[in-house]
Amino acid sequence: MHAMWLLIAFIAVPLIEIALFIQVGGFIGLWLTLAIVVLTAILGTMLVRSQGARAMGDLRGSFEKLDDPTEPLAHGAMILVSAALLLTPGFFTDAVGFSLLIPPVRQAILVQVRKRVKVARFEMGPQPGHRPPSSRDTIDGEFEDVTPGPKPGGDGASGWTRD
Repeated sequence: MHAMWLLIAFIAVPLIEIALFIQVGGFIGLWLTLAIVVLTAILGTMLVRSQGARAMGDLRGSFEKLDDPTEPLAHGAMILVSAALLLTPGFFTDAVGFSLLIPPVRQAILVQVRKRVKVARFEMGPQPGHRPPSSRDTIDGEFEDVTPGPKPGGDGASGWTRD
């Protein structure tokens, strides 16, 4: 049944785009129509970049706080779909792509998806038997004792003097 909806989408979307190109092109002309398509791609790219950066910040924040990252991940996925739609030439795909860049629209879609999808279990944090991540203040490295004076078992020279 799901494959049928996908087939319908793959047939309907190009037909809708062709019809819109014919209608808009007939109304405003070929060159203005092409200019609009290029402009929406450029504008969409700029908006996707800013929205994507915000979504990545939200995702990082949820990981740092050990919060459930599903919402920032879902927003990021919808922004990614938006980018693909905005780079696809067409008025219908642009309209859907721009709508996915509106946070309340993404939130409404997420609410609808949550009604249909149930997460059985979600855990975040150290798993049993795993070592917790090291602190940011810890630096792993090697050292050599350069303390002046005789070294245990050495010849007495500190290494700091000239011969």
